[in-house]
Amino acid sequence: MRFVHCADVHLDSPLRGLSRYEGAPVDRLRRATRDAFERLVRCAIDEKADFVVIAGDLYDGDRDDFQTAMFLQGQLHVLRDAGIPVAIAYGNHDAANEITKRLRLPDNVFVFPADAAGQKVLEDAGAVLHGRSYPTRAVTDDLSAGYLPPVDGALNVGVLHTSLDGRPGHDPYAPCTLDALVGRGYAYWALGHVHAREVHEVDGVHVVFPGNLQGRDVGEVGPKGATVVEYDADRVRRVWCRDLAPVRWARREVDLRDVAQVDEALDRVVADLGELRTSCAAEAGAASAPELHAVRVVLRASTPVSQEWLRHADRYETQLRADAGGGGDDLWIERVEVSSPARSPGEEKASGEAVDAVRQAFALLRAASPGSRSPRGEIAGLLAGVRRRFGTDLDDALGLGAKVLDAAALDDLLEEAEALLVAELEAGD
Repeated sequence: MRFVHCADVHLDSPLRGLSRYEGAPVDRLRRATRDAFERLVRCAIDEKADFVVIAGDLYDGDRDDFQTAMFLQGQLHVLRDAGIPVAIAYGNHDAANEITKRLRLPDNVFVFPADAAGQKVLEDAGAVLHGRSYPTRAVTDDLSAGYLPPVDGALNVGVLHTSLDGRPGHDPYAPCTLDALVGRGYAYWALGHVHAREVHEVDGVHVVFPGNLQGRDVGEVGPKGATVVEYDADRVRRVWCRDLAPVRWARREVDLRDVAQVDEALDRVVADLGELRTSCAAEAGAASAPELHAVRVVLRASTPVSQEWLRHADRYETQLRADAGGGGDDLWIERVEVSSPARSPGEEKASGEAVDAVRQAFALLRAASPGSRSPRGEIAGLLAGVRRRFGTDLDDALGLGAKVLDAAALDDLLEEAEALLVAELEAGD
C-alpha cells in the first residue's frame, strides 16, 4: 500500500521581478507550478497510490483566478478517474483564498474542517487521516493538540500545516513540537509550510516535510517534489522522495582564484555548468528530471578577473550565456555575482578604511526606503524620472537592464555599483 504526500504547491504563484531579466524564459517559469502539479498527478497514478495528501498552500492567499481554479479541478478529476482519493488541509495561504471559498471539489476530495480537527476513514486503503484546515491566514495555536486519538488496526496519518519547532524564514504558524507529534500515536505526520525537505523518524514514527513542489526563486534551490510512503497495516515501511519540479533552481559557486584571464574564467564556468547538467541527469529518471536549470552563478575570482569582469559585465555575461547554453534550452543563467577572494590581514589593513567606507555608504543606501527622502530614495526618483523622459532605450545605453525600477531592481543596481567600486579600490593598492 502506498500514498503520496505533497505540500506548498502555490499554483500560479506570481514570479516577481522577472521583468528585470533580459531573455528570461518567462512562460516556462510561470507555468512551472502547473507542470509540477501535473507531474504529481502522474506520479500518484504511476505509483498506484491508494490516496494523496496535500498539506496546505495549494495557492497564494491573494489569488482569485478562474483559470487557476479550472486547472486544479481538471487535475483532481484525473485522480478521481484513476480512483485515487485526495485529502487536503488548507494552510495559511489558501485559507483566505477566494478560490478556496468558491471551488466545488470532485467527490474524491476531502477537505479537513477549519473549526475543529476532523477525521477521514479510507477503508479500502486501511488508513485513517486526521487533520484540520486553517480558519484564518494566521494561526498561532497548536492545532495538533485537538486531533483525535489514533484508530487501532489502521495506518494513522496526521495532516498539518505547521512551523513545528520553528524554522528560520517561516511564520510561526500552528506551532508544535516534534516530541508531541511523535507521542500522539500516529504512524506518519504529513506536514506542510516549510519549503525544504525534512524527514524525521523517531521510534518508528515518521514526521515529514516534503518541501514545496516547485521552487519559485533562487532562494529555493535543489530538487523539489513530493514524498511517497509505503506502508503495511498500521506501520510505515519505507519513505522516499520523488523529484517532480520541471524547473530546478541552483546556486553555483565557481572558484577562479587561480585564474588570471577572463577567457579562462569563462571556460571554467561553462565546464562547471556542464557538470551540473550531467549530475542532475544521472540522479533523476527521465520522467522526473528537470527540464530547465535556473542558475545563479557566483564567481570567486582573483582581483584582476573580478575587476575586468565588472568593467565589462554585459559583454562577459552575454558570452557566458551563449557558451553555457550550447544551443539548448535547458539552462538559464538568472544572474552572475562576482566576488574577490579574501585578503590577507596586511592587505586588508592597507585598503580596509576605504573599502569599509564604501560598504558603509551602500549599507545606508539599502537600509532606507526607496520612497523616502534619502540618498536611496533620490536615486530611485532620479532614475524613474530619466526613464519617463527618455524611455527604456536608455536602459540599454546605461546597461541597467531593469525595465521596472522596483525595490529589488534598485538593490541589484546598488550591489553591482558597490562591487565595482570595491574592486577598483582593491586593484589600486
